[in-house]
Amino acid sequence: MASPRGTKTRMDWWRLSQLFRSIAPDDGSQRARIRFMERSTVLPVKAVYFLVLIFYLYFIEWPEMDSDRVRWTLLRTIQWFFIFCLIVNVIVGVMLIRMEEFTTRVLREVVFSICLFDALLLAMMTELTGGFESFLFWMFLGLQIRNAISMPIATTQIVANLSVSVIYLCAGAFDIVVARSEEELENITAEPVMLRAMLLMLMTACGYGLQVLIDKQRRMESEEDEFDRRQSQLQASGRLAAEIAHQVKNPLGIINNAAFALGQVMDQNETAKRQVGLIREEVNRADQIITKLMGYAQLVEGRLARLNVNDALDAAILQVFPKGSKFDTRIRREYGIALPPLLAQPEHISEVFVNVIQNAREVLCNNGEIQIKTSYEGDYRFRVVIEDNGPGIPEDLLESVFEPYHTTKERGTGLGLAIVRHNTELYGGTVEIESELGKYTRFNLLFPGRTAIRLQSQ
Repeated sequence: MASPRGTKTRMDWWRLSQLFRSIAPDDGSQRARIRFMERSTVLPVKAVYFLVLIFYLYFIEWPEMDSDRVRWTLLRTIQWFFIFCLIVNVIVGVMLIRMEEFTTRVLREVVFSICLFDALLLAMMTELTGGFESFLFWMFLGLQIRNAISMPIATTQIVANLSVSVIYLCAGAFDIVVARSEEELENITAEPVMLRAMLLMLMTACGYGLQVLIDKQRRMESEEDEFDRRQSQLQASGRLAAEIAHQVKNPLGIINNAAFALGQVMDQNETAKRQVGLIREEVNRADQIITKLMGYAQLVEGRLARLNVNDALDAAILQVFPKGSKFDTRIRREYGIALPPLLAQPEHISEVFVNVIQNAREVLCNNGEIQIKTSYEGDYRFRVVIEDNGPGIPEDLLESVFEPYHTTKERGTGLGLAIVRHNTELYGGTVEIESELGKYTRFNLLFPGRTAIRLQSQ
């Protein structure tokens, strides 16, 4: 079992890593960025760029090439590779113009591939125009900026920009090793080469840093919108349920008063008096259930918060097992350290965890154990598993344990697990129960970190 100190250390490191974490936007945002950068910006620039290259490669005389066999071969290679790149770019251009016909994944792969083609062509032109001393170095920085905008997925962007850096360095190294004479090599120093390599690495880091800032801003705006939407939904649902409960409580009060008055005038009729007492008892019981239903229907108009699920579980455990209590129950915690926050009312989530943990406590005997696990499931989802080694639940009762008023306890209302399911599904989550007689009962709760509240009709 992980120690609390070890868990806290991992949580601190995780929180630090979140400062540099980038989460890809949704498909719509990715397509918008590709449309803006690749179709609206890069395509027109490339049209001019390729016209310049056609003139430069095919209509300018290169007299020095006659005496330099290596550069002559390089020029011919570039001319053939340019034709190939031109064909590829025309195909990609058509795809970008008709990008609505392609999936986002295909577009991402196309953008990544064309980036490498552009970097290779630019590297060949760099070698042809002076290697490490070429003015085309600055275009490599431009390529990296383009990648930072067109590739919102962090890993793809970093791989692309590092590839651009390596391609540039390989072109410069080829120029030094193959194309330069001994006299030219004497004039080459390491400082400019190192400086340019550092600039490329710095631009890669800056592109990623800009990506992180954009992602954080986007997530903040998204969370604010979702926060407001959830809050308004909860308030509307709470007001409606409160009105219904109020309308039901009033007739119950009238019935109770009438039954009390009848009981006063039936002192001599024991049978009628017992029946009136039974009416009052059932009215009181109905009134208590409606009061409980105020929690079940989520009537309290609280405020949403960004909840850390691990902290919420610790608070629930402390509520069920307060300090100084004499319960002979072991609690094993296995918390994940990469859980997204949950936008929810703390009271709602607390009710879920408290009810499940309290149920486990009530069925456990001596040396009982409750195991609580949390884990990240990807796509903003996280799982909470609460398992006890109690007597278990018969298989024929598993389907009915979440039904309102279903209880096997002498004084239970049958609303505890109904509230668990209701509150979990209220935030788009799911709850499942597994059990084996004499061995265990396990609750699996899956929460989406970001989802709209589902208004319930129960």
